[in-house]
Amino acid sequence: MKYLLLLIVVIVAVAGVISSIYLLLKNQQSTGRKLSLRHFIVLFLVYATITAGFGVVYLSLELTGLSVLVEDGQYHYDSFFHLVEDVMYFSAVTLLTVGYGDITPQGIGRWIAIVQALIGYLLPAAFVVTSVFIYERERQRL
Repeated sequence: MKYLLLLIVVIVAVAGVISSIYLLLKNQQSTGRKLSLRHFIVLFLVYATITAGFGVVYLSLELTGLSVLVEDGQYHYDSFFHLVEDVMYFSAVTLLTVGYGDITPQGIGRWIAIVQALIGYLLPAAFVVTSVFIYERERQRL
């Protein structure tokens, strides 16, 4: 039963991440400006969704007993809230940077962190390419 719940949570988290990336790529500006506030809000929401989605994946794996994160070389979590804080911190740091090394992934967590880091590197490129493409298309219409 607990593995079925884990599978459902992971599927929902992955669906959220994929839909966020799709939303970023699909978002179009309605004006001829190069950048828009709406575009930045969408980018922020995509980053927040991906951070939370991967955080849920790490949290689910930790709660099922599969240790995927090590803090300061030890497996220790005083409370559930400490665990939530650590997985969200690790998720954000992995997505936005390459990490600081204070919390490190183990086992399958390494592969998940690799995928998350790759997504973190590709999002700005997708944002810039989408912005330039939309701007050029609007400019050609004029």
